[in-house]
Amino acid sequence: MRCVGVDPGSNNLGWAVLQRERGAFVLIDWGVVKTDAKQPVASRLLCLHEGLSAALRVHSVELAAIEQIFAHKSSESALRLGQARGVALLCLAQAGLSVGEYNPMTIKKSVTGSGSATKEQMQHLTQRLLGLAEALPPDAADAVGVAMTHLLHHGLQARLEAQGLLQPGGGR
Repeated sequence: MRCVGVDPGSNNLGWAVLQRERGAFVLIDWGVVKTDAKQPVASRLLCLHEGLSAALRVHSVELAAIEQIFAHKSSESALRLGQARGVALLCLAQAGLSVGEYNPMTIKKSVTGSGSATKEQMQHLTQRLLGLAEALPPDAADAVGVAMTHLLHHGLQARLEAQGLLQPGGGR
């Protein structure tokens, strides 16, 4: 199954499309939607919507995942991130995708083994796991981590449901 992972941000929104083949992760494509900080908020959100929507039109995906909001130093930065995240969720819903949501610590732990990994460690590990010659930009590497996490968790959930150990949708 193909999964799109999204790392939302009001300045840069990272996305990555991955799939698993014989237990290995395969990167299909990635991108970073960049906005102009000098533009009004509405224009920046439109740019994010257009960029992510364009990527979703190009790539056929069955799964989607996004990073959850974590604590911010200021309410203003949390609001800006929430707006960008809302736009990303809208794009995914418009594409008919159900969305897995993961906190940053879960993503980091799933990819690096440490919930307190740095951006540089995420870049390095995603590069190694995908066999890339160069590290991806931080926002794209984070989006790869989101997709990897969802592919790992979704696979486990599907196996548990198939064995009757978990009801569809995650309930017992």
